[in-house]
Amino acid sequence: MTSSDHLPVAVLKRKAVVYVRQSTQAQVQTNLESQRRQYELVDVARRWGFREVEVIDDDLGRSASGTMARPGFERLVADLCTGKVGAVLCFDASRLSRNGHDWHRLLELCGLVEARVIDLDGVYDPCRPNDRLLLGMKGSISEFELGVLRARMYDAARAKARRGELRISVPIGYIWHRDYGLGLDPDLRVQEAVRLVFSRFRELSSARQVLISLTADGLHFPRPSDGKKMVSLDWVPIRYRNVIPILKNPFYAGAYVYGKSEKRTEIVDGRARKSYGHGKPFSEWEVLLKDHHEGYIDWSEFERNQTCLATNAYGKAGGVKSGRGGRALLAGLITCGRCGRRLVVSYSGRPPGQHSLYRCDRSNQMLARPRCLTFGASRIDATIAREILAAVTPMAIEAALEAERMHMESRDERQRVMELDLQQARYDASLAERRYAACDPDNRLIAAQLEKSWEATLRRVTACEARLAEVRQPEPATPVPDFAGLADDLEAAWNAPGVGMRCRQQLLRSLVAGIIADVDDEQREVILTIHWQGGQHSQLRVRKPKSGEHGQRTPEEALAVMRTMATRWSDEDIAATLNRMGMQTGHGKTWTARRVGSLRTVHKIRGYRSADKNGEWLTMSEAAAKLGVSHHRIRRLIQDGVLPAEQVVRGAPHQIRAFDLEDERIAAFAKRKGPCRTEPEGQNSLFPDV
Repeated sequence: MTSSDHLPVAVLKRKAVVYVRQSTQAQVQTNLESQRRQYELVDVARRWGFREVEVIDDDLGRSASGTMARPGFERLVADLCTGKVGAVLCFDASRLSRNGHDWHRLLELCGLVEARVIDLDGVYDPCRPNDRLLLGMKGSISEFELGVLRARMYDAARAKARRGELRISVPIGYIWHRDYGLGLDPDLRVQEAVRLVFSRFRELSSARQVLISLTADGLHFPRPSDGKKMVSLDWVPIRYRNVIPILKNPFYAGAYVYGKSEKRTEIVDGRARKSYGHGKPFSEWEVLLKDHHEGYIDWSEFERNQTCLATNAYGKAGGVKSGRGGRALLAGLITCGRCGRRLVVSYSGRPPGQHSLYRCDRSNQMLARPRCLTFGASRIDATIAREILAAVTPMAIEAALEAERMHMESRDERQRVMELDLQQARYDASLAERRYAACDPDNRLIAAQLEKSWEATLRRVTACEARLAEVRQPEPATPVPDFAGLADDLEAAWNAPGVGMRCRQQLLRSLVAGIIADVDDEQREVILTIHWQGGQHSQLRVRKPKSGEHGQRTPEEALAVMRTMATRWSDEDIAATLNRMGMQTGHGKTWTARRVGSLRTVHKIRGYRSADKNGEWLTMSEAAAKLGVSHHRIRRLIQDGVLPAEQVVRGAPHQIRAFDLEDERIAAFAKRKGPCRTEPEGQNSLFPDV
């Protein structure tokens, strides 16, 4: 229909709808001419004779490919169904839809209610076959055009990426320069922050430990404050999401990678929904160009880092539990020699977790079969520890020197980071001062804010100077480790209080690839096959403890005292003697008569002879009662050597023979009144007549 033709009156009584749409937010902000021309369709509708014109622009910035919900288009369809719309005006067919399903559905609804479709070329009646055919061809051409443009754009991007020339977004630490292309960020502080993450991971082999270490050092990490442009950076405390992307990104290894992720399409409520950013396996990356640019690490180190991170993610297929502490040294490293499954660690005892066991539990839990093997962890761990120390002893001196070098490098790195922080803080303070000086002093609103910013930068300079002084001059209370001394006594270094189980496990994993365990039931021995990292193997045999044999046995010294005293003293006296001597039970407790009696029963130690009360041996109390004197007088006679007495060990009670109390000399001393004194032989009295 041309402009000379007229629309039916019934159609003109309805409202005309002007549909305005642009595909992306960038087009909304920049393609203003397209918006203006679409809004001018209101005048076109009035020229055709429509009095009521409605503009639907809810879909500005939304694609019409069918993968995104369009509330404006849905409102247009709903109005068509009610019969209130007489004409739909659009700039071209691509504005209404680039999806064949939505386009033909719209034409079908327009044909049912006899509504017209109007663009800059004319008016179309979907009820007429020729107009319906023409509109269908326009929709198909629009859909085909979108596919062609997208295919050409993607093919050009892939071709450019295969040459390494496509300017993809780069991570922090790199920058695209207009003149010389891709290169390191010229900010040395940013470079040092990235390098520090890699150096700490070489030392700690754990992303979580890297975060803890850098947080303890007070390291700040750059964060873009201007979106994806990454021109302006804010320095904030480092987070875990800063560490992991650096360690997993191959861009830092000098590799140009394109096509690491893929999009996935799902049907939700009858409409296709696309999601992006789903990572693909390493073998499916579309483009991988090694040595493309200068890297912070080399490719071999990147592969080692990925292997280490995969190992730390315990629970995946083929994964080995990393050294995370606990009470068992071989947790996650020892496997069953019968079924090949990894042994688990179970804890028992009081307090909970005091004793640890290695056992093969999987067949019992999953298949209801007997456990393959079970044995205690204390002897096994001690044996493996001795084997590790014997293996590293020839390299102790070199290892000590390397540890000292790494310690000094760590201090130098921390000092270098602090110096860069101070340099940046001084620059910010100088910039704030210049801004304050350039401000009009009469404009107090601006001057007050600039003054606050200047004061904040000065406080930051003071804090950075204090931290740098602390690093340069360590406190005397923090002693420097004696690495040379550790090389001379590795066992003392291994058992030092400051060395945790996590550190021991990490050292073990650096030397041992795996340990296979089996039990020789006839010999009652645990067979350990050690697979060293260099490819060599060695085998150890550890005797299993007998029934009742454990690490909390009563000391032999206490048993010797008990055997000697049991024939003469009661359990109460033995317990008191052991407590006075400072001896404890196997559990570290004090002695009681009940504990002494139980131990005598277990070790078959005969009870004391004086319990028979046959009168041959007496205690000090019994001797004092027999002579009718005090307990103190008997003790004095024993100390002066007048009354013979026996004592098992020093501090133990005295044993007195009843026969010795019948001596006349002892009886004479017992009958004396007053202080109990003895006169040494050969000493003359000063008062012989008295």
